[in-house]
Amino acid sequence: MARKKYIESVSAIHLICCGLDIHKDKICACLIYEKGNEVDIELKEFTAFTNDLIRLRDWLFEHECPVVAMESTGVYWRSVHNILEGYVQVVLVNARHYKNVPKRKTDIGDSQWLAELLRHGLVKGRFIPPHQVATPLKSSLVHLYNLTTASLTCLAL
Repeated sequence: MARKKYIESVSAIHLICCGLDIHKDKICACLIYEKGNEVDIELKEFTAFTNDLIRLRDWLFEHECPVVAMESTGVYWRSVHNILEGYVQVVLVNARHYKNVPKRKTDIGDSQWLAELLRHGLVKGRFIPPHQVATPLKSSLVHLYNLTTASLTCLAL
């Protein structure tokens, strides 16, 4: 765990926030929070297993973090989102919107950059339907696909 201090030149929108750089095996997290008049940065790595994702959620709760930003590359964000959904606000960010910055080539650097952008309100999140909407919608789409496939099979005969 590493801690750093820095001086701000732009006003903050979120006083406490976290940036997550998500990969298949690990999650790099950067938590930015105010402690008195100082701004602290705490960096941590977690594995992608459920127990560690719960540790991530508890760590965010411990620091009273209300909002988390993570990139939407691939499907690896989904398990993290499922654990955090309903506990913190999750902002899912398109990697193209923040990756075109030089010297941000490390996982920790990406998570810190994402946290700083979130802190100052400079990231735009994608729409993620709530679980109550997504599950019935997915099952309806699967059913529609099965019906369409069966219809095309009958027509081919």
